Amino acid sequence: MSILGGFLKSVIEKGTIKVTHPDGSVEAYGSSAPGYPDIGIRLADKGVMRQILLDPRLGAAETFMDGRLIVEQGDIMALVQLLRANRPFERGGRLKEPGLFKKLRDHAAGSLDRVNLLGRSKSNVAHHYDIGNALYDLFLDDDLQYSCAYWDFDRHGPEMTLEQAQSDKKAHIAAKLNLKPGQRVLDIGCGWGGMALYLHRKTGVEVLGITLSEEQLKKARERAEKEGVADKVKFELIDYRDLAQREAGKFDRIVSVGMFEHVGTPQFKTFFRCCANLMTDDGVMLLHTIGRMGGPGTTDAFTRKYIFPGGYIPALSETLAASEQYRLIATDVENLRLHYAFTLREWYKRTVRHRDEIIALYDERFYRMWIFYLAGATAAFENGGMCNYQIQFSRNRHALPLTRDYIGEAEKNLLG
Repeated sequence: MSILGGFLKSVIEKGTIKVTHPDGSVEAYGSSAPGYPDIGIRLADKGVMRQILLDPRLGAAETFMDGRLIVEQGDIMALVQLLRANRPFERGGRLKEPGLFKKLRDHAAGSLDRVNLLGRSKSNVAHHYDIGNALYDLFLDDDLQYSCAYWDFDRHGPEMTLEQAQSDKKAHIAAKLNLKPGQRVLDIGCGWGGMALYLHRKTGVEVLGITLSEEQLKKARERAEKEGVADKVKFELIDYRDLAQREAGKFDRIVSVGMFEHVGTPQFKTFFRCCANLMTDDGVMLLHTIGRMGGPGTTDAFTRKYIFPGGYIPALSETLAASEQYRLIATDVENLRLHYAFTLREWYKRTVRHRDEIIALYDERFYRMWIFYLAGATAAFENGGMCNYQIQFSRNRHALPLTRDYIGEAEKNLLG
């Protein structure tokens, strides 16, 4: 039995995996079970096993990207699902306990990577978001929402679409903001402008959306001009830290969706200090962020290198501890749990559907990297320790209605 075989034997209890080695020998592990896939992989050369054993996530990713780890039965989504589902978070499962050296190395690399000073923040954003809007047009919904959607299957039925789920997400967030006409809203990390435009369209508020992505800024401004609301919904290329110095106390509401993951732990306190300073005395903020269901952790090497340099998924304890110092009152916390898994599966389906276009835009290796990223993220939300938090903050305990009923009522009105 190979070393890799020993690892797979210890992990795979339900579902099966067949491994074909470079010399043609075959190893098989697990047993078929309902809900668990049967997978076949082939290792193209002896170096594949060595690379995976040195760093399982990065090694598997790079050998898959290079076409040396070949999935012959099933696909990369099913392979990652098989591994992660056999070691779910709820059972305290880890795919492989890292050694002391790797723990120290990852901690050091991650700590350095997460020091997102002003200049570095912009380059980190550009790495992921300035690779061209054409890619995102292919797999996102028609409003370009690149964050966890809200899946209300009771309302829409099992055939609910990604477009419906993203529209419902915006309504869910808007309801928690308790918006009133005449208010001024700041959207930190505004993406391609969809949330800002929605808030104005539905409630009449004025919105300033800020981003560090040149591509997103261009698209967002084009959309505002096209809708004839560029005087009410404005977009700017500026860091939240710089804006806090310029417009202290100018915003009634702040919304930030899918941006906090890019802040980095050394800047958590700075982020919340700036948010507190930007709001009026009775201001309200809604933070929508990926989070850890356990305690603090580290960002894996694959994500740091290829997907989100400088990124870090925070634990709820880290987030609240940083906000408490600036007397931001956590008035509502919701864990969306599986909603991001449903979202990611839709993104994966659309990415696979547009394989040829993506390869034409970039190359085969990029396409393989992207589907590995989406597959790994899906598994993390389905069986790993990731979730999505919506945290509502207020600067004044009297700023919001006494009960949560207003959220459901506002959401119902927004959805029509």
